[in-house]
Amino acid sequence: MILEYCVTHPNVVPPTRANPSDAGLDVYFSPLEVDTEVTIPPGCSTTLKTGLRFGVPHGYMLQVMNRSSVAAVRQLLVGACVIDSGYDGEVFINLNNVGTEPQVIKRGDKIAQVVLIPVVHFRAYCRHDGGLYDYPISMSQRGDGALGSTDKESIPTLKHLFKDDIKKYNNLSD
Repeated sequence: MILEYCVTHPNVVPPTRANPSDAGLDVYFSPLEVDTEVTIPPGCSTTLKTGLRFGVPHGYMLQVMNRSSVAAVRQLLVGACVIDSGYDGEVFINLNNVGTEPQVIKRGDKIAQVVLIPVVHFRAYCRHDGGLYDYPISMSQRGDGALGSTDKESIPTLKHLFKDDIKKYNNLSD
């Protein structure tokens, strides 16, 4: 598939793919002025120009994601960012400094990657009676369990599998 793009000014660093098997295209900080740099203090975020406009095909989206080296080494995380097929403006990258040191971003620095993802279009339907799970809508028994709820389900299973080991451990700790 070909993803068309255009630039918003002459100093834009074009997106690149370092390896043919890479999922995404690297995008770069591309301000209007070539000698521009931005400092992101710890605990702060900023929005950076890429100078890129993408022609995202209908049925797809571009998801802006962390580059592992930028996230792990520089502790800069991309804010949630989806580029819909209907958007044809410049792509901006929201970077959050979750580290303890200020981070300086210079023109030409790789700041994120964009991944082309198929989109399944759906229609949301509101159940006004509140009976979302009155019939089996999913294969899971999770219900409305939130963060960590699936971990709680697995603990009794492990206890059952290692019942004899747990008894021995409990007898040692008495």
